[in-house]
Amino acid sequence: MSDYQYPVNDILFSLLSIADINKLSPYLEEPVDQELLEAILGEAGKLSEQVIAPINASGDSEGSRVENGEVIEAKGFKEAFKAYTDGGWVGLSGDPEYGGQGLPSFIATAVNEGVQSANLAFSLCPLLSHGAIEAISHHASDELKSQYLPKMLSGEWAGTMNLTEPSAGSDLAAIACKAIPDGDAYRIKGQKIYITWGDHQMSDNIIHLVLARLPDAPEGVKGISLFLAPKFLLDDAGEPSQRNDVQVVSVEHKLGIHASPTCVMSFGENEGALGYLVGEKHQGLKAMFTMMNNARQGVGLQGLAIAERAYQQALAYAKERKQGMKADRSGKAAIIEHPDVLRMLMTMKSQIDAMRSLVYVAAVENDLSHIADGEVKQKAVARTALYTPIVKGWITEQAQEITSLAIQVHGGMGFIEETGVAQHARDARILPIYEGTNGIQAIDLIGRKLYADKGAAMQDLLAEMGADLDQWKADNFNAPLEKLENALEQAKQATDFCLAAMQKDSTLGTGSAYAYMMLMGYVVGAWLQIKALAASQQDAQMGNQQKQSWCQSVVFYCDHILPRASAFYQAIESGHESVEVLNETSFAR
Repeated sequence: MSDYQYPVNDILFSLLSIADINKLSPYLEEPVDQELLEAILGEAGKLSEQVIAPINASGDSEGSRVENGEVIEAKGFKEAFKAYTDGGWVGLSGDPEYGGQGLPSFIATAVNEGVQSANLAFSLCPLLSHGAIEAISHHASDELKSQYLPKMLSGEWAGTMNLTEPSAGSDLAAIACKAIPDGDAYRIKGQKIYITWGDHQMSDNIIHLVLARLPDAPEGVKGISLFLAPKFLLDDAGEPSQRNDVQVVSVEHKLGIHASPTCVMSFGENEGALGYLVGEKHQGLKAMFTMMNNARQGVGLQGLAIAERAYQQALAYAKERKQGMKADRSGKAAIIEHPDVLRMLMTMKSQIDAMRSLVYVAAVENDLSHIADGEVKQKAVARTALYTPIVKGWITEQAQEITSLAIQVHGGMGFIEETGVAQHARDARILPIYEGTNGIQAIDLIGRKLYADKGAAMQDLLAEMGADLDQWKADNFNAPLEKLENALEQAKQATDFCLAAMQKDSTLGTGSAYAYMMLMGYVVGAWLQIKALAASQQDAQMGNQQKQSWCQSVVFYCDHILPRASAFYQAIESGHESVEVLNETSFAR
């Protein structure tokens, strides 16, 4: 089992040369220079490699358990969480008014890549806390902010989000959890399931954000409100005191992320869990989407992170494992010398390179959407909305292939748990499911993001890709430009087709949604790969070997990965009718 190495050089290259963090400088009081960024990421790498990664396999073996109504996390997790919080990593991009450091969120994204690669199960706890902080920051009253944000940003208190119920999964309109007024607060009664890190002993308090219905709530999603219900109520000094009426019922036995307790939570088995309204009545879904959109890009980052971890392990194994003879028959060959193993490794690497570029391009756009103004802000808001379902959906789909290939590179040993590579595939499998399944992400892309503005934001993105392509051609840039040009034309035609299909029937039109999301992921990935190639050739600090590696990654991607976009285009153009005629009788036997 190989040790994890934080890919700091690749991350810095993605941020500086592809995502172009300098575009944020006009809107920052103190622009982030390369020296500061390198210092932060250097410390983040040490934390990930030396503190969090070593407890990944042991946490997977041990898991979590419930004792006396409390969740006990795996050994070493509490100490690692303390190191994480003591380092100030929770509040990196938080509001300075409440103790945060106020840095752009792309830095937190870069830090989180390392934490998530090192230990995906561990990383889910701060991920949920970051989402809760975001929702409270944007929607809670000043009183709630002052009471809860300082301790959450310091990491003393953790956060969760409680959406799903036994009868309400992705369909939040079916939520039955109740919130009954009680003075200035509310008494919450109901059960929530699949609550990530719903209970643990790593922090002094856990702040639950809960979707529930008021007694006068209208039916459907327009009747959902958001409430803050702490595990421990606060005393007059603002410190945890009396236990709230919130209990963990059980933790689920799962395929992967064993060390992350996925809890069944009960609110109000007795007098009712005391909760406080966040935002306006019946506007809870709007507030929760702030948290969910934050988490969706975070899940895409997890897809990149677990793919990177699996790739590192496969690469190390391929260099060490001897199997078969060298080409000159002079002795045993390491399997990395075999062409098919090289194909698998570059299939992993080239996609990871594209995935990382997209993650950081989207992260910088997200920052821009918050701090810019005027037309720049409007464009960044639209672009962030467009990128989010692709980041979450396309990247987590790629993670399935990459973690599976890591097992394949190991051969039979990959199927043996002791090598540790199987854990990455098991852990990655949840990613296309949670924070909205990838089918929901695809429908979000084709419906809320494409059809809602009649394709304006997508046309803007396609135009930017086209402008870059024209510039590269004018510069006689040596890259697979024709292949990108053909794929871009198919993306434009697919966009027009999907818009027409949605105009005709917005329900049947979503039959092409998944294919469209994947098509756009591959095309955007190719665009960013060629942009990376152009940047690498102009990077004076990059060595010739690194430049050659980038060149081979980009050419391989355009030769072997980008053609998948054409298959999805064909599925959209000529396969929509075979989807539209499907119904339950189609599966008779």
